[in-house]
Amino acid sequence: MLRTIHKKIVLNENNKPVEVIINYDEWKEIEQLLESTKKGMVRERLKDYIGILHIEEEPLDYQRRIRSEWK
Repeated sequence: MLRTIHKKIVLNENNKPVEVIINYDEWKEIEQLLESTKKGMVRERLKDYIGILHIEEEPLDYQRRIRSEWK
């Protein structure tokens, strides 16, 4: 597991960060972590809410109704 990222922050002429330079091996490790969490990520998080949210109307109807209130 990646613990410390050794990075260099590149600043523009206004002293604002615009790029980050990191070691390639650390980047490969980051990519692997991102790829492993991406698979099934949404589905796994949704399982946490099963049975918690109770709505009386169809979700799509609810979404349309709520969005119409924004106008």
